[in-house]
Amino acid sequence: MSLVEKYALLPDEIDRESLKMVEASLPGSLSLSGNERYVVSRIVRAEGDPQIALDVSFSPGAVDLGIGALRDGAVVVTDVRMVEMGISKALLKSHQVATQCRIDTPEVAARAQSEGTTRSVAAIRELAPYLNGSVVAVGNAPTALLALLDLVQEGKALPRLIIGMPVGFVACAESKEELAAGPIPYITVHGRRGGSSAAAATVNALLSLIDQKAST
Repeated sequence: MSLVEKYALLPDEIDRESLKMVEASLPGSLSLSGNERYVVSRIVRAEGDPQIALDVSFSPGAVDLGIGALRDGAVVVTDVRMVEMGISKALLKSHQVATQCRIDTPEVAARAQSEGTTRSVAAIRELAPYLNGSVVAVGNAPTALLALLDLVQEGKALPRLIIGMPVGFVACAESKEELAAGPIPYITVHGRRGGSSAAAATVNALLSLIDQKAST
């Protein structure tokens, strides 16, 4: 018997079995709505770490607000291509949702140089025209999240939901604390953990929940 025959499953089977295993591994102390639990399960699956569930935080009603925004066709703005590429193209097409990412464009490189800042900051500033009413998914640089929060504070951006999950050490935990203290609904992973896979998994979960009966 080959290793594929021994271990591999078809995609639908993998999805079902993965979620069963994730559900069984979640910490018993979690107190979440049905939809929040589904989002957390998707993050745990993407990260392969049940303990990350303890650091996932939702502002009140954030999941339902995100579902509603995407149902209405809100643009998904991402800080890096890894987040954008991790979002299901089939789900985006099914719900007629577009994405925007500018991190690797010549305009952002020129802006970063002229403003003496990072490309992550410049990319968020370049995306300002798309931020009102959007769902923003930050999965890489804490500075991208900080730049976004600056735009919110300055009255230049009003997203409907921020998925703030940058990863790292410098200003990472602090950026998420600032997010949680701000006025915009959010989903985050507190502390240093997070990443593009977690941010993309969160968007995919919200897109999937559009077609599922809401539970509380």
